[in-house]
Amino acid sequence: MAPAPDTAKRLDTQVDGAYSIDVSNVDATVLMRITAMAFRHRWRMSVAVLTTILGGLFQLMVPQYLGQAVDQAQGLLRDAAAGVSDQSAAESALLTSALLLLGAAILRGVFTMMHNYQGEAVGQLIGYRLRLDYYRQLQRLSLSWHDRVHTGDLMTRGILDIEGVRLWVDTGILRSVLLTVLIGGGAVVLFRNDPVLACVALSFVPIVGIRASIARLKLRDTWILMQDKMSELTNVMEENLGGIRVVRAFAAQAFELGRYDRISEEALTIASRRVRLFVLSTTQMTFVYFLAMGLTLWVGGAKVAAGEISLGQLTEALAFMLILQMPVRQIGWMINSIARASTCGGRLFNVIDLEPSIADKPGAGDLVLTEGVVRFENVDFSYPSWAKDDRTLAGIDLEARPGKMIGIVGPPGSGKTTIAQLLGRYYDVTGGRITVDGQDIRDVTLASLRDTVAIVQQEPFLFTASIDHNVAYGDPWAGRSSIERSAQTAQLHNYIKALPNDYETLVGERGVSLSGGQRQRLSIARAILPDAKLLVLDDSTAAIDAATERRIRESLKDYTKERGVIVIAHRLSSLMHADEIVFLEAGRIVERGDHDSLMAAGGRYAQLYELQARTGAEPKTGAEPKTGGAS
Repeated sequence: MAPAPDTAKRLDTQVDGAYSIDVSNVDATVLMRITAMAFRHRWRMSVAVLTTILGGLFQLMVPQYLGQAVDQAQGLLRDAAAGVSDQSAAESALLTSALLLLGAAILRGVFTMMHNYQGEAVGQLIGYRLRLDYYRQLQRLSLSWHDRVHTGDLMTRGILDIEGVRLWVDTGILRSVLLTVLIGGGAVVLFRNDPVLACVALSFVPIVGIRASIARLKLRDTWILMQDKMSELTNVMEENLGGIRVVRAFAAQAFELGRYDRISEEALTIASRRVRLFVLSTTQMTFVYFLAMGLTLWVGGAKVAAGEISLGQLTEALAFMLILQMPVRQIGWMINSIARASTCGGRLFNVIDLEPSIADKPGAGDLVLTEGVVRFENVDFSYPSWAKDDRTLAGIDLEARPGKMIGIVGPPGSGKTTIAQLLGRYYDVTGGRITVDGQDIRDVTLASLRDTVAIVQQEPFLFTASIDHNVAYGDPWAGRSSIERSAQTAQLHNYIKALPNDYETLVGERGVSLSGGQRQRLSIARAILPDAKLLVLDDSTAAIDAATERRIRESLKDYTKERGVIVIAHRLSSLMHADEIVFLEAGRIVERGDHDSLMAAGGRYAQLYELQARTGAEPKTGAEPKTGGAS
């Protein structure tokens, strides 16, 4: 979707506050942009506008035929009072007027139905397109942006804000066309009959316009506040449902209910203020309308008595004002729609117009694999939201090649997981470079890079789907035999076959029906199913017992012969068999070597090993022999 003409693309890392939005000066731009989206459906919008105009014109005919009928009926009464015997011509004319009145009303109804249908259809098409564009954009934006955004806020924008935008077609564009036809056409008819009466009858229009403009500004501000509160409510509910077991474990239902009730009350206060503004403005506009009608009746009655206009012309003016009664009320709704569409559209386009900071370079080619050697060359990195001198990684040099295993260990916050994130290019390095077979990963396409690197995340995430669908997520076209082979490698196949529906068994939301170790094993199976050349295990066996972990290592021997493996762990039994072990501290490599050399050096690695041995996490003697690249 193209951005607004005066809206520059912004990198997602340059947005202060993650998704803050300034809609103070975007009303006209946003509304023009939504209107342009509507007119992309040219045929439907043409029919909608045309039928709106025709419906309005036929609605204008109703007062004219009604006034004509009144004059004809008055003529019949006058002829009857005068004793005229032949009244057939007048009766025929009255019948003709009645039929014309009925025909105009029917045609007005038909065209109104058509414009309502087409307007709603275009609105739904806009909503459909916005949902796709918004969801696609969420998939594109970098993790540094998602790190600062709450899921509940994004859900609110993707549901409530899109609904506010799509209603603009019917409540904004077409209603404006209808009001223009009715007021403009009615003014022509009234001024043709009597200019003074026309001015009195239309005196409410400028007053209503000014009052509606004031109301629009106030309603727009309350819409912004209301949407923010709805985002907060969604945040609270999403967090509560996601952590419902923690809430129950600490008996915190009353606290959570109080928190939700507090924000709900704040939202209710804002909603009440918005309703008061809407009702007050609508009431004032309606009062002005009825005041104008009273003045029209008074002035028009005097003119009828003076013989300046006919009773039918006065009836025509009053009937026209009656027709405008609902449109006048709808001016308030239209102003509400303007406020809502501009606010909701601004919030949506603020996200859609962002450029991801992690994206393919222009002309980037696919990664070409030869040996499958991955190198970190003097890599520095700091997270975008951190101070420039507070680096997470500094001077990192690593090499991983097929058949070799690299182990990474260090205290929490030392940068272990960051290495995995940089390798998958979820973030870009701030210094140095990462290469695969000599190709800087910033110069190749993200799709080809992530097909090459399989990362088992520190916190496994499972989808609400069957087990086989979760395993095959990285390769949806994989056959059952490949899925089962991956599960066997991850030591999960026997457990799955014992389930009532084996691989067709549904896991709960986020895999809640599985234990922590089972979720981690399923994540390992999902990672090794695609033909990736580098496997990164980011503390992915922490919830797995030592015996099962050893079986997984044995099963991975054949898989890792032609692939590089990087194991990140706190438990040294997970990586003590690596060809090279790197000890990180404060983002720097302070020790490196194999298990035996590091133990002999007596440094930080040896101290950690002894500590884990004393607490029972590591066997002090009888350690398994080093198995090299087959591990």
